[in-house]
This record gives sequence, structure tokens and C-alpha cells, in this order.
Amino acid sequence: MNPSSHRSFSPSRVFALAWNTLTELTRQKVFYFLLIFALLTIGSSAFAAKLSFEEEFQMLKDVALGSMSIFTSLLAILATAMLLPKDTEDRTLYTILAKPVPRFEYLLGKLCGVLLLLAVSTLVMSALFLAVLGLREQSVLAETTAQLQGATPAELQIAIDGVKRSTFNANLLPGIAAIFIKSALLAAMTLFVSTFSTSSIFTTIVSIAMYFIGHLQSTARDYWLSAMDASWWTQAFLAVVALAFPDLQAFSLVDAVVVGSAIPFGIAIQTLMLGVGYVAVYYVLAVFVFAGREL
Repeated sequence: MNPSSHRSFSPSRVFALAWNTLTELTRQKVFYFLLIFALLTIGSSAFAAKLSFEEEFQMLKDVALGSMSIFTSLLAILATAMLLPKDTEDRTLYTILAKPVPRFEYLLGKLCGVLLLLAVSTLVMSALFLAVLGLREQSVLAETTAQLQGATPAELQIAIDGVKRSTFNANLLPGIAAIFIKSALLAAMTLFVSTFSTSSIFTTIVSIAMYFIGHLQSTARDYWLSAMDASWWTQAFLAVVALAFPDLQAFSLVDAVVVGSAIPFGIAIQTLMLGVGYVAVYYVLAVFVFAGREL
């Protein structure tokens, strides 16, 4: 076989790298995040039972989706930060690249492995959240039916429809999808940082700093640009920051989901495409830096 054929893109090699990465991460017990999430979700449900059903469902959605966003973000950063340093320390990296496997393929396999982990985690947390939400809906419906025994069928149906509108709505799916897209973006960003980092600790610190910058930049930008004396260099600096760091607030659709506001289809697609674009950009930057790195 021609050795150069090994250098062409191979989906099977990428899948093998991704699956191996997913297996390694699960062995490191990163799914403990799911246990904490389960405790928070069930605990908030028990506490919110003392509120009205509208407030109860809003609180449950706020706690569950907020926890899901935080945990998937942390999982993306921590899981990705340890990949390259661990492979370098175990000398697995040299074995893989000696196959030979192109460096861009190695990074793509690692990134896909983390994305699989994030997808599984998001699906499990979503299933748990929807299960708790569904159980609380059935409980509230039973209580509402018992309280309105003397009401007319029309009045009873209006009350039931009100409970169902407060529980499940079309915003849940795009809200959860935005959480996953943000975590995928953070994974790609952390992978890029790890290509020039010397340790997983440094990668984690830098990535967390970029996470906070991404969440605060929109607020800082609005504040500085609203100032009457905003100079051109201030605007130029803010433009550079906006280009270098993704605006993570653009992926925060939790508030709209909690209050039941409609998320326009165009906004949902725009958020999805923005996240995919950032993932692609950070992956290309990671490949560019990693290609010139001496191993």
C-alpha cells in the first residue's frame, strides 16, 4: 500500500479516535457532573412545590437549564484541557502520529470525541429534566382537577391548558440545543488553547478566563460604547475583543425558555450557525498552531 494513502482524510480513523477519546473520558468519571445535576433538579422540584404552578415550573426550568449550561461548559473545558497533555505524557500522541495519522485528523478525532461526550451528557440531563418536569405536570394536573371538581368542563379545560402551557413549550428544544452549541464552542476553544499550552492547568485557566470574557464582553461593550466620550481607539479595542472572543451571551436562551417567550426560528438558526462557525474557526486555528508545533 502506498504510504501516502495514509495521509489522506479517513472518516474511519476519525471515528476510531473519537470513540477512543469518549471511552477514555468516561473512564475518568466525568459523568459525576450528571449526579450533581440530578440532585439539583430533584431538589429544586421539591422546594418549588410550595409555589404556584407557574412559579414552580419557571423555577424548575431556570435551575435545570442553568445547571445544564454550567455543567456542560465546565465539562467541555475540563475534558478537552486534559487530552493533549495526557496523550503527550503517555506518549500515545507519538504512537498515533507515527501510524502515520495527519495532525488535523488527530485533532478532529479528539474534538469529535469530546462532542460525543457533550451530546450524551446533554441528552441524559435533558431526559432527566423532562422526566421531572413531566412528573410535576401530572401532579399539578391531579391537584388542579381535584380543586375544580365543581367547575364546568370548559373552565376545567382552560385550567388544564394553562398548566400544560407552563410546563412544555416549543422553546425547550432550541434552548437545550443552544446549550449544547455553546459547550461545543468552548470545547473547540479549549482545544485551540491546548495546542500551544504546556499543561492542562494552564489550558483550563485560560479557557475559563475566556469563558468569563465571552459572557461579560457584551455588557462591557454596551457600557463603553454608550459613553459620550468613547474614543476611536476604545471602539477599535472592543472590536478586536469581539472578534477574538465569542459573545457567549448570544447562546443564552434560558431566560426566554423560562418565561415562555417565543424564540423566533431565525434567531434559533442564527445561533446554531454562529456556534458552528466558531467551532470551525477555532478548529482551523488549532490545526494551524499544532502543525507547527515540535513534538
